This record gives sequence, C-alpha cells and structure tokens, in this order.
Amino acid sequence: MTSAILVEGLSKSFAGVQAIHDLSFSVPKGGATALIGPNGAGKTTVFNLISGVYPVDAGRILANGTDITAMPSRRRITTGVARSFQNIRLMPHLSVLENLLVGQHVRASSLPELLTPFRLISGHHWKREAREALEESGLGQYADATVSGLPYGVRKRVDLVRATLAGANVLMLDEPAAGLNPSETHALRDDLRGMMARGITLLVVEHDMSFIDSICDNIVVLNFGEKIAEGPLSEVRRHPKVREAYIGTEEED
Repeated sequence: MTSAILVEGLSKSFAGVQAIHDLSFSVPKGGATALIGPNGAGKTTVFNLISGVYPVDAGRILANGTDITAMPSRRRITTGVARSFQNIRLMPHLSVLENLLVGQHVRASSLPELLTPFRLISGHHWKREAREALEESGLGQYADATVSGLPYGVRKRVDLVRATLAGANVLMLDEPAAGLNPSETHALRDDLRGMMARGITLLVVEHDMSFIDSICDNIVVLNFGEKIAEGPLSEVRRHPKVREAYIGTEEED
C-alpha cells in the first residue's frame, strides 16, 4: 500500500536524553492512523519532527514520496502535509471566510495573487472554494461570522477546513477531540470521515480511544520513544507490551 507519510529509523535526543529511538512506521494513503502511548511516550515529539519544528538527529521522513527530512517547516505544506494544533490558531478578530483565505495564501504564486482574496471580488475562485468547503462540512452558515463569537467545537472544525484549503492531502491532528462535548465530537468525526472519503489521509494523536476506534484503521503505539506495537486497535490492546505500558496510567495522555 502506498504511504502518505513514511518514517524510517527516526531518532531524536534532547540534552543527551533519547526522546525517539530508531522509530519506523507508515501512514497509508487515504486512511487514518493513530499515534498513541502513555505520558512521555514521544508522540508530540514525533509530530514536531514530521512537521519540521525539530530537526532530525537520524533517520528520514517522506511525505507523498518526497524526502522532507531537512525541508524547512514552512515549505512542508507544498508536499501536501498540514498540522492542526491542540490550541486553535485561527485569527479571532477575522471572519471564518477571511481565516480560510489566509490559509489559502500558501498557494499564491505571486504578490498580486496573494492580495487578490481581500479585494472586493465576490466571484474570486478562492472565495468560491472556501464557501463550498464550508457548505460541504455543514458550516456554511458561519462563513461571515467573527471567529471569536463561535463555539469552540465550530472553531475546531473551521481549523480543519482551513488546512484542506491550503492544499493539504495529509492532516496531522493533535488531540482534535480535546475539549469537545459529545455532539461536537460527533460532528468532528463526521467531518473527518468526509475528508477521508475525499482521499485525505489522517495522522492522529488523541487520548479518546472510542474516537480513535471510530475513525482509525491503524494504530502505532509508542513507549519511551520506541514503537512497541502496530495494527488495528483490537489487536494492539491485547499486546503484552501495550498492556504493560498502560499499567497504572490512563489509556492515553
């Protein structure tokens, strides 16, 4: 199966402490892979390495077949990879539509094109795409609403739409369901399933095992920076090393 993200022999140390050691795993295209593990397992470090926040000590990372190991973080979106953070990074004083247009700036090839979305051109294709994407996600009624006045769950969903409009076909989601109530979680799950149906690949760090079980077909389990199991959730839950890692802990951090 073709990989959207391929991690090979990845290692990272901080001040002599090994955070990630010889880690390898694949994120199949078009599916959803979860990265789980106890507190301090290294999940966020892996996300930071893939997104370019931290440099890699050893190993390599491929995104859609392109080696991004040494690529600056700001350019990784050009390979189709985008990351959402647990803390939403929308601009609260702008409308939902304006936030989406900001996200589309990475697709601009010239200064005039960069400035065009903010001109009063009602039919500009970026505006059309943004409104269509909101309608597809059931968020069309919020297009002209100011972000600061929206419920937290709606803002999280808008943040995902912005990532796809930036040209991403691989979304790295850091605790997407954190802070959501049951109805908001259900709406987010439907959004993610819709994105997968359109061919978008997901790599998810999440503590809610029922949420993971509802969208992810592949689970990678970390402990102390090493992979201890990989496969469907029903299988990794029974793995002796996974059971040992979670003794005396919550099921995720």
